[in-house]
Amino acid sequence: MIRNISLALLAGFALQGCMFAPGQNMDTSQLVRDGSPESSRVELIPITPKLIAQNTAAQVKSSVPTELLSYKPAAYRIGANDVLYITVWDHPELTAPSGAQQQIDANGRLVRPDGTLFYPYVGNIQAAGKTIEELRKQISDSLAQFVESPQVDINVLRFASQKVVVTGAVLKAGQQPITTSPLSVLEAIGTAGVDPANADLSGLVLKRNGRDYVLDLDSLNSQNSQLQDVYLQGGDQLFLPYNDRKKVYLMGEVNTPRAVTFKMSRLNLADAVGSVGGLNQTTSNGNALYVIRGAENIEAAPAKVFQLDAESPTAFALATRFDLQPQDIVYVGPAGVTRWNRLISQLLPSATILGTGAASVNNLSEASTR
Repeated sequence: MIRNISLALLAGFALQGCMFAPGQNMDTSQLVRDGSPESSRVELIPITPKLIAQNTAAQVKSSVPTELLSYKPAAYRIGANDVLYITVWDHPELTAPSGAQQQIDANGRLVRPDGTLFYPYVGNIQAAGKTIEELRKQISDSLAQFVESPQVDINVLRFASQKVVVTGAVLKAGQQPITTSPLSVLEAIGTAGVDPANADLSGLVLKRNGRDYVLDLDSLNSQNSQLQDVYLQGGDQLFLPYNDRKKVYLMGEVNTPRAVTFKMSRLNLADAVGSVGGLNQTTSNGNALYVIRGAENIEAAPAKVFQLDAESPTAFALATRFDLQPQDIVYVGPAGVTRWNRLISQLLPSATILGTGAASVNNLSEASTR
């Protein structure tokens, strides 16, 4: 449904045909002089090395919260609904009371919901909360009254007391058990499998004890990543969001105008333009490449319009370092002559409709997941 709404919004944006007519260009020098209502609704910002440096300095590197890194899994503790296989060497009547010919599960011993289990000559034992070694020693000590030097071993046939749940843009959503082998975030996501076309790798959410932690799977590509050191505990939930909320819209004189989704934490202007085949060499105006940001909140604050002179020798370097944000609109103006205010009066309403519509879709999507 979200995709259908987004396509409809995109179609509505494209219907503003006058803004794409050949033979138009904008004179941005009119922006300040005219002082028209259209001009006051935007802030024109040239994309320069200084702007790139300021944005780079303001970027906050993703890091793993200390409280997640401080959790280190201890020895596995038995819980309700676990199934144990208890071996007493040289005593098959205790090890396999159903008979050695039976499946091994038939001789498993279920930990009851109250955390207890029954064992011959020992009676009811409180198993839940104990480590395997602690329970082994307790049974061994109790059997020593009836069996000479009992040799006891315990294995968990089925881990059912502690689980994590993985949902979202994965190939195999569902529960995964906590076992005697510590389960990390990366192992859980690897078992579930990432949906490569639809996942937002930068927005993985770990829910633990009523708190949400946002983790960036894309950070694994950076040096000194600590994500591999995050381990899960029973009751944790992992949600990998879909990237249908992370779109930028490329419009105007590009070869294939469309919405582009990105699943990583970053998408730069050069990659976005390249993904739609680049600028139309016949009809585009090289110094009229704009990034419109904040059109969905135009009533509260002026939208920001970033301008890149694509004909400048440094344009490519700047474009590769200018990061886009979700719901940005990249517009390439056509060749010709027109005033800035005229284009803004045509472009901004469409951009506002597109941005507001996308925000509404996101709100509806969030409401449906509550």
